[in-house]
Amino acid sequence: MTRQLRLSCREIALATASADECRKYGTEVVMKKYSLTLLTIGACTASAMLASSASAAIATYSNFGYWQSDVTATGNSVATETFDSYNGYYTSLSGTTGGIAWNADASGGLFIGHISSGLFSTNLPGVAATFTFSPGIFSVGGNIFGTDIGFNYVEAKITVVLSDGSSYIGRTTGPADFVGFISDGAAISSLTLSATGPTLGGTYVAMDNLYLGVPGPSSLALLACAGLTAARRRRS
Repeated sequence: MTRQLRLSCREIALATASADECRKYGTEVVMKKYSLTLLTIGACTASAMLASSASAAIATYSNFGYWQSDVTATGNSVATETFDSYNGYYTSLSGTTGGIAWNADASGGLFIGHISSGLFSTNLPGVAATFTFSPGIFSVGGNIFGTDIGFNYVEAKITVVLSDGSSYIGRTTGPADFVGFISDGAAISSLTLSATGPTLGGTYVAMDNLYLGVPGPSSLALLACAGLTAARRRRS
């Protein structure tokens, strides 16, 4: 075999080996990209699942001290609406507490005061009262109970429903009873209260104090982002 022929064979062998190496290398690159894609998809899915769980997390409290402690632990402060500046009948009620604007209404109107200063209640028995908040808040609570037509405290079953559908049902006997909520996901934009009981003439849902968790700087940033997202969705 001549040197030239031997060299040609060698070149052919090298070219074949190079082609094999290229195919092998290309296969490895494709597999690595595929594996990276699967890892990315898995991470995104896990992140979405965690975000979904967080958005639905609402903690319920029946002890004011525990609720207040957890609110302040998140960097918020607690503002109290006593309703002492209101008295008499209102078709609806509005105010600002700790920088949070709120509005309250009920079918048949609301009644404040009478026997006890600052006692908030519906004007009709068996109807619900709804509070709305602007901006939405991450923590809210109140001394919620039932009264009879004479504003006497009565044993009642109270139901509290939040804007996301979360609810609380419990027994109450008077203004010492407390119900509170803390959300670590979506802001709470409304609170609906109702009371039922065996009272002759019907049961009126009442509230002695409304407690609001006033956001700190970090929570205000979250509320701003939530508001911006909602605005974009409405425009789209």
